[in-house]
Amino acid sequence: MSLRTRINQWMFHRIHGRTLVFNDCREDPRIDRIALNINADDEIVVITSAGCNALDYLLCGPRRIYAVDINPRQNWLFELKIAGLRTLDFDTFFSFFGRGYLPDAEEHYRKSLRAQLSAPAAEYWDRQIRRFRGQKPSHSFYLTGPCGTFARAINAYIDYVIRKRALVDRLFHAATLEEQRSLYENEARDAFWKPMIRWLVSRDTTMALLGVPLAQRRQLEKDYQGGVAQFIQDAMDAVFTEIPLRDNYFWRVYLYGSYSETYCPEYLTREGFEQLRLDRLDRVSTHSMAVHEFLESHPGKISKFVLLDHMDWLSTHAHPVLIREWQSIVDTAEPNAQILWRSGGLTTDFVERLPVTIEGRSHTVGELLDYQHELARELHAKDRVHTYGSFTIATLRGSPG
Repeated sequence: MSLRTRINQWMFHRIHGRTLVFNDCREDPRIDRIALNINADDEIVVITSAGCNALDYLLCGPRRIYAVDINPRQNWLFELKIAGLRTLDFDTFFSFFGRGYLPDAEEHYRKSLRAQLSAPAAEYWDRQIRRFRGQKPSHSFYLTGPCGTFARAINAYIDYVIRKRALVDRLFHAATLEEQRSLYENEARDAFWKPMIRWLVSRDTTMALLGVPLAQRRQLEKDYQGGVAQFIQDAMDAVFTEIPLRDNYFWRVYLYGSYSETYCPEYLTREGFEQLRLDRLDRVSTHSMAVHEFLESHPGKISKFVLLDHMDWLSTHAHPVLIREWQSIVDTAEPNAQILWRSGGLTTDFVERLPVTIEGRSHTVGELLDYQHELARELHAKDRVHTYGSFTIATLRGSPG
């Protein structure tokens, strides 16, 4: 292992092993809903991240959602959201998780939220609830932590270096996609993509802050002409020229530090808030462990798996764990279970070769999966985040004949 690799791994674990990494989910649940076609009989395993998408899936009315994350802080954030849904009025809840700040956050926490939390979550938020105690958008919860620190830097660059905040406002308020595209191509692209930004997004430290492990960066460097910086620029070009910003809450929170009632996840709408607190919250639970650890201890069957992008890291740093994870998926999956995952790379061929055993017979994972390539490509092109190299939809059909 090279010195650079060791330093990168140390830096990534230093950042991600000790902190809440993701303040919001960076996967578009709109395309997940289409891919999964969630119904009332579904039991779903999803990697928690910030919990936003688990709440989105919950609005579809599945029987059960198990939110699993090896980083307990992500589950503690999700617990805080669930506590808010149970105890706060809508306006206060939106101040917490929509705007990301309210001056009396600690008072609401002590009065309403804390009693709803597990002991570890309460201990964590006793120290960290101050992250919501802001006075304005620049003090938002969404601009704290590793990912938030990078977003804060980008906002400072827009406001004080290139001084283009008014142009960002015009992009988000464009009446048509054609107007948005014209603004970006003629005014925004060259103003934003200075050499300093290309240098910044190529740094290992920057990628570590954004939660991108070395394995993902190497895949992009290998697969994508121009490497990481060019991939990010091309992704932004697609977001700002091909996808309407008028409902793109992912980039809204990134470029403003907060959501608005127009730009927000479904759980932050009044309708979503009321529906969740009415009869849905008892259907979701959090589990701070690895995916395979949860599945190996779970007595029931799972019909949907949402694996995000964590296999990129496992494929290069913990391959035996990845094999064990897929064995546990095969062992607990309902017939024709659906599996979604994303990757920083353009392909995930490593999944195909993973060995698993069914009734004493050896197979590769690739022998057991039916892929929906056309639908995945169609949905990936519409992804409002647009920062992953690939999106995969697969059905686990079971043992080949």
